Amino acid sequence: MLVADASFGVLKGETVAIVGPSGSGKSSLLRLLNRLDEPTSGTVYLDGTDYRLMAPRELRCRIGMVMQRPFLFPGTVADNLQFGPRQRGAELSTRVVEDLLAGVLLGGFETRNVANLSGGEAQRVSFARALANSPEALLLDEPTSALDEEAKREVETVIQGIGQRQGVACVLVTHDAGQAARLGQRVMLLESGRIVRSGLASEVLRA
Repeated sequence: MLVADASFGVLKGETVAIVGPSGSGKSSLLRLLNRLDEPTSGTVYLDGTDYRLMAPRELRCRIGMVMQRPFLFPGTVADNLQFGPRQRGAELSTRVVEDLLAGVLLGGFETRNVANLSGGEAQRVSFARALANSPEALLLDEPTSALDEEAKREVETVIQGIGQRQGVACVLVTHDAGQAARLGQRVMLLESGRIVRSGLASEVLRA
């Protein structure tokens, strides 16, 4: 689905939820935000800088992404968190790894093999791995749709903490209106690739 005339901003620490029917362009919009797809017109500004002026690797460190299903690298949880920083020649300290895992409710999981994680645990490792790059924004594409209800609530708690404690701007695509209301300070309704309504969850979801 093509996206047209989508103009909006997201503040530090804010979560904006995007809802809409299947095929409305929700995931396409996310892909445009970190240049997995190239816009044919218009652009995105990250902290005032046109993102076309940034190298893709730099951009995707500054705008992290968590997908519907976690794709973890073989090895330990700590290995996964170290991956992004090591691509830049950096190494996370043991304390930073511990803090990242505590922030996603996985304290003590550093040496756990990712092959032995539950679906909810693996998704929370995906969040910690994205946060290991110290992003300014996170794009979340249906991050709980493959999880059971208990794991879904755990991941929602993580998302709330990312905004409230870490000041990261989040853009959340979800088909779940209840989740949009719980997590989004603002909600946008997308239909046929266009933002047709935007505002507080109570305004958008009950209109």
